[in-house]
Amino acid sequence: MREVLPGVFHWTAPHPKIHIEVSSYWLEDSGVLIDPLVPPREGLDWFAERPVPPSAILLSNRHHYRESDRFAERFGCTVHCNRRGLHEFSDEQAVEGFDVGEQLPGAAVAVEFGVICPDDTALYLPGVRAVVLADGIVRGGPHGQQDKLGFVPDSLMDDPPATKRGLLEACSRLLGELDFDSLLLAHGGPVIGDAREHLQELLDCGGRTAFEM
Repeated sequence: MREVLPGVFHWTAPHPKIHIEVSSYWLEDSGVLIDPLVPPREGLDWFAERPVPPSAILLSNRHHYRESDRFAERFGCTVHCNRRGLHEFSDEQAVEGFDVGEQLPGAAVAVEFGVICPDDTALYLPGVRAVVLADGIVRGGPHGQQDKLGFVPDSLMDDPPATKRGLLEACSRLLGELDFDSLLLAHGGPVIGDAREHLQELLDCGGRTAFEM
């Protein structure tokens, strides 16, 4: 568990289905979790001891429900996902839909990203000048802490050439429309302080695959 921006905590945990380390985030001031797995060392008790208890969970896409049910059961959190991904959830998973442009818990704003799947959503956190990205842009290597930004393998794309073009266009829109300098990635460590430069470098090189499976 590491505070990467004022009031923004990051941790990694092994995903129970895909068996690789993925990233989750906690917004301390608002009690909001993003794409949460339970941190292996701290557990749920760490959150019970925070000044503001967990109240809401934001999913950057429908595949990132992860262990939201454990937080919802313990703390009564609401869970929020792009409306275009609600078909993924069972009746027992009480997930509320949001639309692009909507302001969400934690003062996050849902921003159009899409491409890799219709509900893949950028979550803009203007208070800390950060953007959360789901599966469109990732980092590779061990825990993805140091490697350059890139795309998931072609095998995870329906139409790799078209998807890559779309992802580059989406990144260009983020750079043109949002005021940010950090990226909080669901797959890979966060990019703090110089995210615009990293994203521009990805555009300038024409895109690349971050890791192979």
